[in-house]
Amino acid sequence: MTQTDKAVPHGHFLDTPELPKGVTRFWLIRHAVVEASARKTMYGALDVPLCREAMASQQGGYATLARRLPKDALWYSSPLQRAQDTAAEIRKAGAFSQDVTIDGRFIEQSIGEWHGTPHSEFMSLLRLPPNPFWSISACELPPGGESMLDVCARVGHGLEDLANAHEGQDMVVVSHGGAIRAALAHALSVHPDTALRFSIQNLSITILERIDCLWRVVTVNELPDFRG
Repeated sequence: MTQTDKAVPHGHFLDTPELPKGVTRFWLIRHAVVEASARKTMYGALDVPLCREAMASQQGGYATLARRLPKDALWYSSPLQRAQDTAAEIRKAGAFSQDVTIDGRFIEQSIGEWHGTPHSEFMSLLRLPPNPFWSISACELPPGGESMLDVCARVGHGLEDLANAHEGQDMVVVSHGGAIRAALAHALSVHPDTALRFSIQNLSITILERIDCLWRVVTVNELPDFRG
C-alpha cells in the first residue's frame, strides 16, 4: 500500500456503533410522565409529581435507559422532584453508584403567574402568537417568569460550565422538555423558536457533544424500548 492509498484520519466522524470515550458528552433525559391532574394545567416549573401508574407500566424503559447510559458518567438533575425521581428509577435499574448533583440551570421554563392555568384558558393570557410546537412564543415573557430566550441563556451557561469543568467525560442530565430544546438551540446556534420544533418526549435521550469548543448533536428524542 502506498502512502496515498492509506486512509488519513481527519475530522471527528461517528462511523462505528459505539460512541468513543474521551469526548465531552451530555446525555439529556426528559423526566417521566407527570400525574394526570397536573397534565390538565400549565405546570411549567411547578413541582408536580410523576404518574405512578405510568412508571409501573414503563419499567422496561428504565432498564433500557440504564443499559444505554455509560456506567462512569457524572449525574445531574433538575431540582424538580419529577426529574430527581426519574433519575432515581434509572439509577436503580442500572445499579449506578454515583451521586446525583442538583443543578438549577436545567429546570423547566418558569411561566410565573401563569402557572396552574387550565389549558383551555391559557391562550387568552398570551400577548404574542404561540410557537406552533410550544405553548408560547420564545419571546413571550410571562409575568414573574422567564422567556425561552432566558431559558436558553441559563441552559447554555450550564452546558458550557460543565463542559469546561469535566472535559472528556460523559454527563447524564435529567431535565425537562423546554430545557432540552434550549440545549439544542445552544448547540446549533439557532433561535429558540426554531429549536422548539424538536419533539422531546418523556424518557427520551438527546445526546450532545462538545469537541474543540464546537457542539455536535448526536441524537435527538431517542426513545427507550419499554418492553425492556
